[in-house]
Amino acid sequence: MNKRLIALAVAGALAAPLAASAEGTHVTIFGRLQAEYATVDIDGFNAQSAVSDDALQSRWGLQIAEDLGAGLRAIGRIEYALNPGGGDVHSTAREQWVGLGGDQWGEVKFGRVQSVLRDFAGGHSIDPFADTSLHATGSGGLMVSSANGYGSGDHGFVNSAVRYDSPVVEGFSVAGLLMPGDADKNDPTLGGLTSGYAGGENGEWDFQVGAKYSGQFDIVGVDVFGAYSRDNASKAQKSWGVKDEQIWRGGAVFSVADFRLRGQYEYVVDANPFGGAASCTSASAFGAYNLANPTLSADGGRGQCNSAMNPNGNGNLWIVGADYTIGNTQLVAQGGMATAKRSGDVLDPFGSYARRNVENITVGVIHNLSRRSSLFGGYQRVWVKDRNLAPGADADRNVYTVGVRHDF
Repeated sequence: MNKRLIALAVAGALAAPLAASAEGTHVTIFGRLQAEYATVDIDGFNAQSAVSDDALQSRWGLQIAEDLGAGLRAIGRIEYALNPGGGDVHSTAREQWVGLGGDQWGEVKFGRVQSVLRDFAGGHSIDPFADTSLHATGSGGLMVSSANGYGSGDHGFVNSAVRYDSPVVEGFSVAGLLMPGDADKNDPTLGGLTSGYAGGENGEWDFQVGAKYSGQFDIVGVDVFGAYSRDNASKAQKSWGVKDEQIWRGGAVFSVADFRLRGQYEYVVDANPFGGAASCTSASAFGAYNLANPTLSADGGRGQCNSAMNPNGNGNLWIVGADYTIGNTQLVAQGGMATAKRSGDVLDPFGSYARRNVENITVGVIHNLSRRSSLFGGYQRVWVKDRNLAPGADADRNVYTVGVRHDF
């Protein structure tokens, strides 16, 4: 009996400071578990199938908030990815930030945050199959999925950034992201060519801005958005001829009852080859990607990067789609194109990259079992015409998937 009392006393003493430190602070545990049976079938090669979550959208995390009074609150988020079926990426960081929020002026966040192009102005917000193998980024060839996080790519987040989101006023809202320059701690080589992945040496104040409007006119709902992203090359990159990358985006969503029509267009100028629009996140590409020949990817052919532009080149990407909801079931059809225009090769000034086109169609269904659980599946066809590769190497591909998701 004495041992039990001692144990309870010790436990109470340890719990007391924890309870005191949590007073007034609300901590919410959240997450997602998702698994797909997905197949990437590249013409002329063996189909590659797996039960996993290659887009790395399964995650767990903590959402933190404290009411500071007078309409002010402290906020924070810690989030990590995991892969049911893989088990080796449980420590991969997603969002990690701390900030302040106000009822009148919005929120400001400091740390590793989402790109404005990813969750605010289009991107994942208009793609019903975002976070699945049928996504419109990377493998789909429809939206920029830069490895430095500045695009709409799955698992694309920006390090060492400050982000601001305004409140919604008369349907209008804005968002902005700034990556301060001279972020040397993000570049172990202190100025190497790859410093563009996260600003690196002389990051030169990379930034993004976006604005959108949402309104309801009788039975018609309208959402219109636009955004601009600038990823400045470092001094080391400029010495090799790399230019500052710019992305312009615009789009809209129209809805009438259970029907929704959506579209997005973006124009890329001087795609950065070191983590920028001439690359993809590994999640968007379904794993390792071989730039010279996608069919030789280290993961046996699942790697795809059809949304990438040619190094130092221009290009455009667009997507259009329609959704119709019947009860708990959403029917989805969408398609689009990525065009990488001819460009000079920054590592070979006397050579060039030829024009490359990728076209895509996707059809599928999402069925909600409840507010938190759903089933999804569908088919995607991708036509690749890459004049940089030998005939037959730019093979078309088919993607099939069926999956289950639970949010908690």
